[in-house]
Amino acid sequence: MTPTRTSDLAIILRQRAPLLTVIAIFLLFYTFYNANHPRGFSTAVYIQNSNEVFALVMVAMAQTVPVLLGGLDLSVGAVMTLVNTLASHLLSGSPLQIAFGFLICLATGALCGFVNGCVVVYGRIQPIIATLATGAIFMGLALFLRPSPGGDVDGDLAWAMTNDLYEIAATYGFFDGGEAAWFAPISWIPVPAILMVAVTVFVWLPFARSVTGRTVYAIGSGESAAYMSGLNIDRAKIAAFTLGGFFAGIGGIYLTLQTSSGNADIPQAGAYTLNSIAAVVIGGTSLLGGVGTAIGSIFGALVLRTISFNFRIFEIDPLLQPLFEGVVLLGAVSIGALGVLRIKNKLELFR
Repeated sequence: MTPTRTSDLAIILRQRAPLLTVIAIFLLFYTFYNANHPRGFSTAVYIQNSNEVFALVMVAMAQTVPVLLGGLDLSVGAVMTLVNTLASHLLSGSPLQIAFGFLICLATGALCGFVNGCVVVYGRIQPIIATLATGAIFMGLALFLRPSPGGDVDGDLAWAMTNDLYEIAATYGFFDGGEAAWFAPISWIPVPAILMVAVTVFVWLPFARSVTGRTVYAIGSGESAAYMSGLNIDRAKIAAFTLGGFFAGIGGIYLTLQTSSGNADIPQAGAYTLNSIAAVVIGGTSLLGGVGTAIGSIFGALVLRTISFNFRIFEIDPLLQPLFEGVVLLGAVSIGALGVLRIKNKLELFR
């Protein structure tokens, strides 16, 4: 390997160090969990875990986009809850009605994010204050839709979407004449895991590589410099919050399918919001903006949930969970801070 290639590889590894670190931490924790679980490394465990983590993964992705701008969105949990209560009314009936319900729910999540973006851009209000206010409104709407938990969700759809690929194939009769040979090796993969990959590949990556996505990174790195470069700041901010609302909407829909009901639970919404911030930080995204990726936030969410999985295995008092999560979060923040302190020239932050 030539010296140039060696230096290029060193730069890439340095840039990807936070992501590689959180992936390694997740693999360590999850392997340890499965090794001590009575049914570890089984399809049933994978399905249960992926169901429990999916909603948090989506709100973590939703939180990532405004954080890249240099702000925080305190409404992601409320948006997820609003869509959850709405979906509990719409995800039933004929296939056409269910498909229409999906579209309405996704549009609602995106609309909530769009409202957040407009309030931030045109109201000239700090994101943390604007989303605190809009989040309260969204929770009020959720309580209006579901004063008490309940709902009517299509049972077959909920069962298929919260199991493995084999279940969804069997439910919809894809292999009426017998299971295809090529399908057997992948039939154990949980549907939620497939959805995570699909959202990342078909939504996040195209956005991150688009002009708007690059503008979001530029704003977080230095809004004044981005403005002087002629970038459309307002459009990028609105797009970022809209995408965040869309991700939170996906989480709300899945929460409805997982629980077969809608629940305007205010503490739950708050917990998801706080955990989304923790997942973003653990995933290596800087709260100063401009540095990070939603993929890191996905693994940050996985790390948080894996901690709770290990708690169950060893029957540790749930009251201690915030302590351990806080230690992990503090460690992640400290590692990021040390990386910044080692840099002599601030421009090197964005190389």
